[in-house]
Amino acid sequence: MTSLPIIVIGAVPVGLAATAHLLNRGLEPLVLEAAPDIAAHVRDWAQVQLFSPWRYNIDHAARALLEAGGWQAPPPDALPTGGELVDHYLRPLAALPPIAARLRLNHRVTAISRQGVDKVKTAGRAAAPFVVRVATPAGDTELQASAVLDASGTWSTPNPMGANGLPAIGEAANAARIAYGIPDVLGAARARYAGKRVLVVGSGHSAANALLDLATLAEEEPGTGVVWAVRGGDDLRRVFGGGDADALRARGALGTALRRRQESGAIELVTGFRAAAVVVEDGRLAVENGGGRRIAGIDAIIVATGQRPDLAPLRELRLRLDPWLECADALGPLIDPNLHSCGTVRPHGVRELTPPSRASTPSASRATAAPRPS
Repeated sequence: MTSLPIIVIGAVPVGLAATAHLLNRGLEPLVLEAAPDIAAHVRDWAQVQLFSPWRYNIDHAARALLEAGGWQAPPPDALPTGGELVDHYLRPLAALPPIAARLRLNHRVTAISRQGVDKVKTAGRAAAPFVVRVATPAGDTELQASAVLDASGTWSTPNPMGANGLPAIGEAANAARIAYGIPDVLGAARARYAGKRVLVVGSGHSAANALLDLATLAEEEPGTGVVWAVRGGDDLRRVFGGGDADALRARGALGTALRRRQESGAIELVTGFRAAAVVVEDGRLAVENGGGRRIAGIDAIIVATGQRPDLAPLRELRLRLDPWLECADALGPLIDPNLHSCGTVRPHGVRELTPPSRASTPSASRATAAPRPS
């Protein structure tokens, strides 16, 4: 299998940095990107400013490749937007000849397995190369790989609005008036929200960005109203974050700005609200919690309740994943949102990010066997 490439799924920050590392080690990467351009997920929130300055966003192997081609790094302490991250770092990186020659756009990975071996078969599994099925404009094809690095991320598979993890009743039927993530409220999506009463569901940083932009829009566009629904109670200290004490100043400032906007009355806050259903009333939306509480008179909804992985392409691999976060099981306890926020997750690497599995699993220990993607 050593002559086969290492397939990297996703021309995104992690995927392109991993490609630089593979080239640095004399290995042969092949980058498959589903979209017609690189960094599709980042470009989806191009207007959002990162918490972290440039010094933390540029991988050292990627930097070495770029600087060898004459690239000048942005000011290390400046805070880029998502769009600037793409234009000033990811796009120049992807355009470098060693990476551009190994990049395939419009290549969507739909399934991964082992050559000639289905999920049940053990004999010969460890020696079989990976088979990656890919949808392209010319049709489906299969590629072989010695290893696969999945950097596709979760942005394209957002969590639903329903508090029970299922789409709220009526959520799909009203999809035309529901957006997920961080729409460009002050830019491309302005007309969708100007002069409307908008409900934001969620209590993380994506929700904070959307709420702050909507509050600004309300100052500029008469008739714009902002409603914020969170599942938790009245204690919002965790939502607002550590303020000036935050290790990342911009992250703390985001929470502080949101708290001030909410306390000023610019944002109508509804706490302890667990969405269960969306209904249409007189041409507008009402969201119900299933217990008699409802938020009515809504024109548009932004759902910012996080994302989850799309495991469908990995179905034929033997993986052992965290049972509720669906990540590699060693990573789960480090990022569990019941215990952590993004400010309390310790550094981690390949050992935690590699889902344990086994190419060979004796039947006697099948229930407890641990271990590498196979």
